[in-house]
Amino acid sequence: MAARKTTESAETPEQPNAAVVSTREYSGGEGWAVGQAAPADAFRALDSAGSGEQVGPVVHQHPGGFARQIVAKGGLITEGVKRELDAGESAENEQG
Repeated sequence: MAARKTTESAETPEQPNAAVVSTREYSGGEGWAVGQAAPADAFRALDSAGSGEQVGPVVHQHPGGFARQIVAKGGLITEGVKRELDAGESAENEQG
């Protein structure tokens, strides 16, 4: 009687190709640091003269009138967003 020949793939389960399997994405948490998700909306008022200059501190509700939304709740904090948040904090310190 001839020995039955089996293929290797029949004996071992097929492993997924590592190049096709997506890696897990871990959020950076919530906070105001670069790479994190914004815990709240952030706005800055624009001047009433129409020049578009941002004035005043960062607020978390629309300040009324003309305003620019810096980031929406859950949005990614990027270098540019962080720079604008920091500029708003320095404006708040100058007023206070």
